Amino acid sequence: MERRRFLTGAAATAAVATTSVALATDARAASADGLALPVPQQPVSLAAPRQNWPKVGGDLGNKNYSTLTGIDRRNITELGGAWHTNLEGGDTSQGQQSTVVAQNGVLYVQTTQQNVFAVNGRTGSVLWKTGVGTSRTNMRGVAVGGGLVFSASGANILYALDQATGKVAWQTQLMNEGTGGGDTGGCGPDGECGGTVGTLAGAVVYWDGLIYVGMQGSTAGARGRSYALDAKTGKVVWTFWSCPGTGEYGNDTWAGDSWQTGGAVCWLHPAVDPDTSTVYWAFGNPYPRTDGSSREGTNLFANCLLALDAKTGKRKWHFQSVHHDIWDYDNVMSPLLLDLRIKNKTRKTVVYGSKVGMFYILDRHTGEGIHGIEERPVPQQAEQLTWPTQPYPGGEPFVPASFPTPENTTRPVPFYPNGGRFTPFWDRATIVYPGAGGGADWGAYSFSESTGYIYAGYGLINSSYSNTHGGRVNTARPLGQYNSGGFAAIDPRTNTVVWRRDHPTALSHGTGFLSTAGRLLFRGSLDGVLSALDDATGEELWTFQCGAGANTCPVSYEIDGEQYIAILAGGNGLPYPDIPKGDHLWAFKRGGKVAPAPTPKPPNPRNDITTTPVAGASVSNTITLGRTWSSTTKAPSTTENLVSTGAVAPQSLTVPIGTTVTFLNPSANAQAHGAVSFFENEFDSGQLMPGESFTHTFAKAGEYFFNDPEYPQATGKIVVG
Repeated sequence: MERRRFLTGAAATAAVATTSVALATDARAASADGLALPVPQQPVSLAAPRQNWPKVGGDLGNKNYSTLTGIDRRNITELGGAWHTNLEGGDTSQGQQSTVVAQNGVLYVQTTQQNVFAVNGRTGSVLWKTGVGTSRTNMRGVAVGGGLVFSASGANILYALDQATGKVAWQTQLMNEGTGGGDTGGCGPDGECGGTVGTLAGAVVYWDGLIYVGMQGSTAGARGRSYALDAKTGKVVWTFWSCPGTGEYGNDTWAGDSWQTGGAVCWLHPAVDPDTSTVYWAFGNPYPRTDGSSREGTNLFANCLLALDAKTGKRKWHFQSVHHDIWDYDNVMSPLLLDLRIKNKTRKTVVYGSKVGMFYILDRHTGEGIHGIEERPVPQQAEQLTWPTQPYPGGEPFVPASFPTPENTTRPVPFYPNGGRFTPFWDRATIVYPGAGGGADWGAYSFSESTGYIYAGYGLINSSYSNTHGGRVNTARPLGQYNSGGFAAIDPRTNTVVWRRDHPTALSHGTGFLSTAGRLLFRGSLDGVLSALDDATGEELWTFQCGAGANTCPVSYEIDGEQYIAILAGGNGLPYPDIPKGDHLWAFKRGGKVAPAPTPKPPNPRNDITTTPVAGASVSNTITLGRTWSSTTKAPSTTENLVSTGAVAPQSLTVPIGTTVTFLNPSANAQAHGAVSFFENEFDSGQLMPGESFTHTFAKAGEYFFNDPEYPQATGKIVVG
C-alpha cells in the first residue's frame, strides 16, 4: 500500500527522535555590531517604564521593556525569591492568564476565580481583594488610572474599583446589545445579530480618561466589537463593530448576511499612540472558523489590524493579514509601537502578526508595509471560496520552516494530507504548519531599546482542519503528534531573524518576554521555570521553579531604589491540557531567600488521548475499527463512523506485556480500515476489508499510538505494561 511507504521512509527516520523534542538550533550571525542599533529615542508618550509597570505591556506601545538596571548580567546569579503568595489558597483547578500591573509599590492582578487583588510589592501581603462575580473566564490584566482599578469579569461586567480600598466605584454591563432571534435571525437595535453574544476578553487599557476593552466569541458566531468607556462614569463612549453592517464600509466583503455572525473578535488588548490619538487593535478570524463556503469575500475586518480614532472609534485604516481565513490564523496579538531607524530615516511603525509566523511591520500613519507587502498566489479550494492571494511581508518568517517536516515536532501524523501555511482543505482533515497554535499565538513580545531586537516565542505545532460538516471533528492538534517550540530575536529594521533558540515546550500561548536595560531577557515556560537570558545571544543565565506554568509575562518594578521582577505563575490549558496549574504570585530581587517551589509534573509533549482507558481483558483484547466506544454500554457502537477522531473502539486500551491484540474491521462495516503504529513503528495491519482482522503481540512496555490509514483522524493508543 503506497501510504505505508511513508511510515517506513521519512516517518521512520523521524521516529528515532520520538523520546526527545529538542530541535537543532538555527542561529544566524548577528549584524556587524552584534545588535540592531542604533535605536532612536522613543516618543515621550510611549516611553518605557521605570519604577512602575503601569499597564499590561509596560507602556502604551506594548514594548515590555524596562529601563531599570539594578539586576543585570553580572549579578543575575544573586537573584532569588523575595516573596511568594498563593492568591487563591493554593487552588490548582484553574489556569491563570493575568499579567501583573505595578504602581507605587503595589501590584494589581486578577485570577480566573474572578478576584482582583492589590498586593504589597515589597512583602507579598494582600492589601485588598475584591470579587467580581462567579462566571469564570480568562482574566488577562487590569488597567489603573484616575485612582481606579479597572477589571473585566466573566459576567461581561466592567468594574471600576477604588485603587486604595478595592471598593466598587461603578460597574457597567457590556455585551448586552440584544440579539435578533437565533443563529440566523436579524439584528437587535444596537447591533448584535444572532449567534452567541460572546464574552469580555483581554487586558483593560486606560488612556486619557477612556478605558478600552475587547471580547471573544469567534468560534461560536459572535459579531465582534470593541469598546471605549468613560473612566469616571463607566458610560460607553463608542463601540466599533468589526463585521460591518449594511451600508457600512467593508460590508460588501461578506456574502449575504454572513456578516451578522461573522466573528472577527478582538480578544487581546490594543496599543495606543497618544501623539495621534490612535488605537491599534487586532481582530480575529471569521465564523464559521474552518468553513468558508457561506461567507464569500475577504471578510473584513476579520484578521485585520485596525487603526481607530481613540476618541470616536472611527476607522482610519486597516490591514488584513489573511484574506477569507479558513485556518484559524487570526493573528490576534497586542501590537507593538516602535520608532525605528531604517535607511537613515526614523519611521513610526506598528508591528503586528503571529500565528502565520510572520511579522507585518507597517507605517503607523498609513498601514503600508515598511518592508513591502506582496500578494502571492496560494493554492485554491473551490468549495471553500478561498481568496486567490495572501499577503507576504518583506523579510522572512520568524518560525523555522514553512511546512511540516520529519526533522522536528512538525513531522505530521501519517496518512493525513499536509502542507504549509494557506494549504486548503475541504472534507478531508488536513495537517497545516504553522498551525493555529504556532507560529506564535497570543504571547507577549518584547522590544529592547538596548539591543534593537524584537523577541518572540513560538510553537512548533501542526493543526488539522476540515469543514466540520457531517459531524467531522477538527483537531487543532492532531492526536499523537509531538509539540515543542522556541523563541527568536528579530531585527525589525529588516524583518529578519538574528537567532533562534529551541525549547521543549511551545512558547506561543500567553508566554511573555520582558527585556531590560540591565541587558537581560526574562521568559517563563509551561513547566514552571522562569529564566533570565542574555539579551544579545539568548544564552540562559539563571532559572527558578515557580511551581506552575509560568506562561504570563514577567514584569519589573522598583521600590526604594531596589529592582524587583514579578510573575503570576498559574498555568494554562493550551496548547497542552496538562500544564501544571496554580495561583503562584512571585517577586524576585537580588539576595532574595525564598526557595523555589517543588517541581511540578511537566506537560506531556505529545498530544495525548485522554479518554478513560479500557482493560484489554474486558474486550477480549480486541480493538474494533471504524466504530466509536460507548461509555454507557462499554462496547463498540453498532454503526460505522468515518469522521470521528475516536472511531477506534476502545480508543485507549491497556494490556500486559506479552498480550496479543486483535484489530477487527467488522463485517457490518462498508469500508476498508486499518491500524498502523506511527512514530513507534510497532505494527502495520495493512488494509483490512470488512470482516478481516489483524493480530500483534506486544513484547515490551510502552505507549503505542496508531491511526487508520483510510481515515487518519481516527486515532487510538495502546498502553503496554
